[in-house]
Amino acid sequence: MVLRFLSLFMIMASAAVSAPNFLVIVADDLGWADVSYHGGNVPTPNLDKLTREGVELDQHYVAPVCSPTRSALLSGRYWSRFGVTTPQNERAYEWDMVTLPRALKSVGYDTAITGKWHLGSKPEEGPRKFGFDHSYGSLAGGVGPWNHRYKQGPFSETWHRDDVLISEPGHVTDIIAGEAVQWIAGRSEKPFFLYVPFTAVHLPVKEPDEWLQRVPASITGDVPRHYAACIMHLDDAVGRLVNALEKAGKRDSTMIVFTSDNGGSQAGNADSKYPADDYPNGKLTGNNAPLRGNKGELYEGGIRVTAFANWPGTLKPSKLVAPIHVVDWMPTLCALAGYLPKVSLNWDGRDIWPLLHGEKKAEPRLLYWAGVGFRARAVRDGDWKLIVPQKGKPELFDLANDPHETTDLAARMPDKVSALKAKLAEVSRGDRVVKVTKE
Repeated sequence: MVLRFLSLFMIMASAAVSAPNFLVIVADDLGWADVSYHGGNVPTPNLDKLTREGVELDQHYVAPVCSPTRSALLSGRYWSRFGVTTPQNERAYEWDMVTLPRALKSVGYDTAITGKWHLGSKPEEGPRKFGFDHSYGSLAGGVGPWNHRYKQGPFSETWHRDDVLISEPGHVTDIIAGEAVQWIAGRSEKPFFLYVPFTAVHLPVKEPDEWLQRVPASITGDVPRHYAACIMHLDDAVGRLVNALEKAGKRDSTMIVFTSDNGGSQAGNADSKYPADDYPNGKLTGNNAPLRGNKGELYEGGIRVTAFANWPGTLKPSKLVAPIHVVDWMPTLCALAGYLPKVSLNWDGRDIWPLLHGEKKAEPRLLYWAGVGFRARAVRDGDWKLIVPQKGKPELFDLANDPHETTDLAARMPDKVSALKAKLAEVSRGDRVVKVTKE
């Protein structure tokens, strides 16, 4: 423990700050192979550079859909502990929940969110009620990129500033990034936590001509070109955030964490549930290859996403191949900030700083997922992964030798299935099953 705190002290001293800043960026529905460093078909120079110069997180796991991932990120707990297993507009947390921003705020941090909340879509359930000093963006889920409207219904008007509904012009990617840039520019010497959950590349996509003209000619079709432009636009927005940190003199004192909320989607872009805005018709081209599955599934393509951590001068360029989980970020950032819980917060995650910093190798651990609507659950123990649907037969995969989940070994290894089912039953005991309305 003494060595641990000494290590943190040296890190903070080298950054010339009392505590590091945190910029956590979450893309929406970005596929594993949508970025060029995973073989994507459009350039993503900013994401490529940040990954190359940081710690590439090769096995970073999240939930199969959005609200669950967001609830886990800001709590350090599996989403199923709150009964959050699907995109939802109901409030996710109890009012007194110790969230990540609330914890950091208690040790002197400024906190802000610019982007998608989706953990309580009423203004009175917005981010400022859960630890954010400043909030801006969509209270509900993904929105139309130009009209900023959520799906038709009671939460369609959802764009807000500080939990008060507003109306503003501009493309959603630009105005989310613009708000974040402005907030960074206004920081004092206090450490900060800035959470930027973009709506890109969630449907419906409809990009400016400026970005469509930059899409490689080899990509054809309306939706594929708009989707490609959306990825490039997102990448540029991430670059704007980095530039803002540099301009403010805070780049070397800021750790950037990037992830997607789930795997890529191939849903229809012109979703009739959204208010019409002349959206191109066709399916999204979210690419999770060579992983199996898509958004909404517990196969790797639905839950293993592109991610990195970048902190110049502190984190050495490397690739971390150990499995980590979105629930790990709250314990990790809290430890770096010097926040010590007064009581147990029942974190399912663990402090992964020693792995990120190269101080130690990964220890064996069990990872857990509740699927959409609890229709399936999964565990990973070492390299073994078991998926158990409510109906149907379990599936067993050896990820060390079959990372793309091509061969189900359940019938051949009944003892392994039984052992993992017992572990699944144990870890899922803390789940809370609640009835929520479909988004």
